[in-house]
Amino acid sequence: MEADFAGVVFDVDGVLIDSPHELAWRETLEHLMATSWRDLRGQTSYAPTRFTTAVYQTHVAGKPRLAGALAALSYFHVPDAPARAGVYADAKQQRLIELIHAGKSNAYPDALRFVSALRRHGLRLAAASSSKNANMLLSMVQIDHEPLLRVFDANVCGRDFAHGKPDPEIFAAAGVELQTRPEQIVVVEDAPSGIEAAKRAAMAALGVARHQDRAGLVHAGADLVVDTLDAVDVVALSKGWLRRSDGAS
Repeated sequence: MEADFAGVVFDVDGVLIDSPHELAWRETLEHLMATSWRDLRGQTSYAPTRFTTAVYQTHVAGKPRLAGALAALSYFHVPDAPARAGVYADAKQQRLIELIHAGKSNAYPDALRFVSALRRHGLRLAAASSSKNANMLLSMVQIDHEPLLRVFDANVCGRDFAHGKPDPEIFAAAGVELQTRPEQIVVVEDAPSGIEAAKRAAMAALGVARHQDRAGLVHAGADLVVDTLDAVDVVALSKGWLRRSDGAS
């Protein structure tokens, strides 16, 4: 894909940071179903083994907290899902903070190398995550002797947008703050909903298949899918081509 790229927008969870978001969502629902919601269990399609990474990536990842909770409960046909979503979302947040403080969060080394390389080539960078926890996670990671949070030229993480992904609103806002036209932006995402949002924002979409979900990213419309960001040709990207370092399209 050819374009005059000037900016790169990053999702955070699953792209830059290996966070315990998925684990928190899974453990919280399992706990609720074993305790205060145990009488509902037989009315749902839920089982701990059915809350897979594929379910999380397809239905929950990339959404604001309450929307993610509602999506998970709706997927498992939990009765009165809209009324229960707030309880699930709040309990998940508490569990997430516990896991983060327990050290269950790390930066992806390939992502840090990619960010450093993009900075050296003069591209403007933005962070764009619907998670209210994204800035905290970014502040805990060091890159080039400073917090990862500080390297971005724009940051729209955790803002209250009217719509979550796959709506393009969050990426459109990042583009405005980067002062860069949509067609000059590459979005880096690990979830199909994020890829779809990037394409709807008229931006190039780079998918990172960290969860054996290459097919889902391709189906969502990714312009390039890699298993690691080390596989992206940064020099080519800085000159307007989105391709693998081995030259494949």
